[in-house]
Amino acid sequence: MIDLIKLIAALGAGYLLGSISTAVLVGKAYGKDIREYGSKSAGLTNTLRVLGKPAALLVLVGDILKGIVACLVGLYLGVYAGSGVTVDSVSMLLAGAGAIVGHNWPVFIGFRGGKGVLTAAAVLFMLDPIIALSCLGSFVLIVAATRYVSLGSICAALLFTVLSFIPMFGHTIYFQIFALAMAFIVVAKHRANIGRLLSGTENKLSF
Repeated sequence: MIDLIKLIAALGAGYLLGSISTAVLVGKAYGKDIREYGSKSAGLTNTLRVLGKPAALLVLVGDILKGIVACLVGLYLGVYAGSGVTVDSVSMLLAGAGAIVGHNWPVFIGFRGGKGVLTAAAVLFMLDPIIALSCLGSFVLIVAATRYVSLGSICAALLFTVLSFIPMFGHTIYFQIFALAMAFIVVAKHRANIGRLLSGTENKLSF
């Protein structure tokens, strides 16, 4: 019963942390509501396009910190579960998932958030740095080659899911469920981008 309460607390804390929209806060500091400009997304890419690099850097740091702090809260709560000989911190998985969901659908700003790429990357690095580096490499290569952030995000999420099932990384079924859920969230959040990618009308990132 105590572990269940801790798991609920981990998910709730992660969600509330994720719901703090760095892009909206930075936009307000610049005198703009980022949700009314550009793609109208409260995320890093739109901040970069609308407000420029200094503002985007602030969003980058804030979104990464949300994921890190959420995972630390989950780790502190200390609920673990194993399958076979492997063990994962389920409370950290739930806190990380909560942060990502909160970023995408934040309660504080009407459930209209960003795509959650930075927060998800931070969570992934906290959970498994090796898988995270593999996914980051995939993301960077695809974005550099195509200039499509959405395509890089989707491919990285799918790679994450595939790698989570490889035994050498030593993760439990709980981690794999987390990976599948995150991939579903990324694809769902990018469904409009997928349509634009297929039609060739998706916006490219300017370097």
